[in-house]
Amino acid sequence: MPDWWKKASAIMMMKNKHKIEPTPSHYACMIDMFSRAGLLQEAERFISDMAVEPDAIAWGSLLSACKVHKNVDLAKLAAERLLAIDPGNSGAYSALANVYSSCGRWQDAAKIWKLMKDRGVKKEQGFSWVQIKNKVHVFGVDDALHPLRERIYEMASKVWKEIKKAGFIPDTGSVLHDIEEELKEELLSRHSEKLAIAYGLISTPENTTLRIMKNLRVCNDCHSAIKFISKVVGREIIVRDATRFHHFRDGLCSWKDYW
Repeated sequence: MPDWWKKASAIMMMKNKHKIEPTPSHYACMIDMFSRAGLLQEAERFISDMAVEPDAIAWGSLLSACKVHKNVDLAKLAAERLLAIDPGNSGAYSALANVYSSCGRWQDAAKIWKLMKDRGVKKEQGFSWVQIKNKVHVFGVDDALHPLRERIYEMASKVWKEIKKAGFIPDTGSVLHDIEEELKEELLSRHSEKLAIAYGLISTPENTTLRIMKNLRVCNDCHSAIKFISKVVGREIIVRDATRFHHFRDGLCSWKDYW
């Protein structure tokens, strides 16, 4: 029996056998389990049949899974339901646009960004930061403000080339712009968490564990890249994003490629 099914069954037993009503958090865990297994239709049916009114967490979990599995139809449904609950949720617009972009539907993605703008919803800027010697260093995408920016970009470029040699394939489909592949790769290589890691590599002794924080969810490309980085540079890298802690070591993530 799959591990996800054991966990899902345990939660259902709360209500059916022990007469304990699951909380919204328990339902969210169920949705997470279905999503991990790629059972998105089952996850959607489960949400529809919930004994309590589905909240933003429930629909957000399904939307995130649709992003991973590139399910456009369910992504549209999940985004609509999420925005009905939380109209100002910029992440819902971004996630849906990301699904469209990853499927090559650039015009649909552009419509979502326009809709977001027309409704006055501001996209939250992504930042990553790392603390070195009791000082916090903050980075944005394509950041050019750090005094050591030249060394940081040199290291980021070096690491990018090394992980590609090791087998890493950039997820250019996650770039929300219809531009040349080379430019997409350049944008991906300069995501804030990659710059924070590059700074950590030039600022700490070998074998030092790097601890990175990010205010948003780590994108698919960065998640995959950091796995390769941890193996290529021989370091443990801990990333705390808006969803959870990720512990990268020797090319693996503690969440087993689901986040």
